Amino acid sequence: MSEHAEIVEVAAAVITRPDGKFLLARRPEGKPYAGYWEFPGGKAMTDEPLPRTLQRELQEELGIHVESAYPWITRTFSYPHATVRLHFYRIMEWHGEPQPHENQALSWQHAPRPEVEPMLPANAPILRALDLPSVYTITRATEIGMPVTLGHLQAALKQGLRLIQVREKNMTKEALADFACTVISLARPHSARVLVNCDTGDADFYRGAGADGIHLSAARLMALKKRPDIEWCGASCHNAEELFQAEQMEMDFVVLGPVLPTLSHPDCSPLGWRKFAAMIGGCSMPVYALGGLRKDDLAAAWEHGAHGVALMRGIA
Repeated sequence: MSEHAEIVEVAAAVITRPDGKFLLARRPEGKPYAGYWEFPGGKAMTDEPLPRTLQRELQEELGIHVESAYPWITRTFSYPHATVRLHFYRIMEWHGEPQPHENQALSWQHAPRPEVEPMLPANAPILRALDLPSVYTITRATEIGMPVTLGHLQAALKQGLRLIQVREKNMTKEALADFACTVISLARPHSARVLVNCDTGDADFYRGAGADGIHLSAARLMALKKRPDIEWCGASCHNAEELFQAEQMEMDFVVLGPVLPTLSHPDCSPLGWRKFAAMIGGCSMPVYALGGLRKDDLAAAWEHGAHGVALMRGIA
């Protein structure tokens, strides 16, 4: 295919039930990749807004009416027959029961490993992204004390917290290792992941501590030549250049902020939700909104394209 071939714009729906399962559809006979599983959706008509495409396609394919659709991530993929730009939307509210109106099979599945196969090749990064929770908590034990921090984490884990960043830049390497091990021991019974901010030491240090991954500062991110060889890699971003670098380094996700005024960075001008949304529009990886946020801000974050919220003070 010519590198100048037209890109097909596609709206894709991640339809999610309260139990966390999402809907997949198997492509019927007569279509390219017949028999493969994919997220429901379809091609945009000429000059058709993508939200309208999504509404139309889901009505035609499944017989449902979308109540709310949150913009999420965008991935471009080249198949032998076409290059598609997939604009994924997360849908959590709709009217009607999904029915196969176009001879496709339907199945509700869990991330990250659906039980149905084969999956369309473009969907592998989406399944990985769906394995990330909506809330990402960042520790501040140096500020409020270790007992208080561990108490907050225990309570949050019981309430469903599943992703934690150990971020203690003023601890010694040894103290940080001990603290990280303690947090990991709290997280394991809840199947929660722990990432350690790696401004100190290297990836091998955190892998030895038993962490699930690392979180890079913006400065460390910009110095990368390739992605670290570790299971989960997140990064902090503050501008478009850093977001671009994170995409090039294939980060699993980033945090972007500050969105609102925050005590941890009182001299930084907040982005505000409008600028935040503009910066992450078309982003190919999940983005957590950071800065002055609480769990109550999750709906606003989704509306502006975020995967979720990253919380420091907002966890308590």
